[in-house]
Amino acid sequence: MPSTPAAWRLQAAVEALACEGVIATPTEAVWGLSCDPYSERAVRSLLALKRRPLAKGLILVAAEIDQLEFLLADLSQRNRQRLQESWPGPVTWLVPHRHRLPAWIHGEHDTVAVRVSDHPVLRALCLSWGGALVSTSANPGGSQPARAAFQVRRYFGDYLDGILPGAIGQSPRPSSIRDLSSGQIIRA
Repeated sequence: MPSTPAAWRLQAAVEALACEGVIATPTEAVWGLSCDPYSERAVRSLLALKRRPLAKGLILVAAEIDQLEFLLADLSQRNRQRLQESWPGPVTWLVPHRHRLPAWIHGEHDTVAVRVSDHPVLRALCLSWGGALVSTSANPGGSQPARAAFQVRRYFGDYLDGILPGAIGQSPRPSSIRDLSSGQIIRA
């Protein structure tokens, strides 16, 4: 598994996020794009880069379950156990957002996709940021997700506000997505 980035690189990434920027970072399986979930400007920039409609919603990724507690506090013990057994790791769960997030994150859905990552670079970024971040694959709609930094540069050129260096993890495909209330697998 890749190591964590240098402190100065993390600080530069956090500064870019604080200025409503969009950055690229390695994840468990592919490169991802991240931004501040509470900045409508940053989220709309990310969606424009990906050519992704707002209605689809986005994934929030965290370094630890506490960073998502505001969304998980009302869950049953059984559902909390289900989350804790799969995290950290490449499993994304759809949980009720109960209007605790801006619409530009959950789109047209009553749920929001959340994950606690086990990737050291992404975890370090969320810890340095102090909370969960948007994380979505680094590719324009219809293109394959980037698996190397040079592909990120080819897709987005100078339109990104930073690229946090590192290697992707060993997962052969992007995180699975499951519905917490039904257990249904949305994406294997």
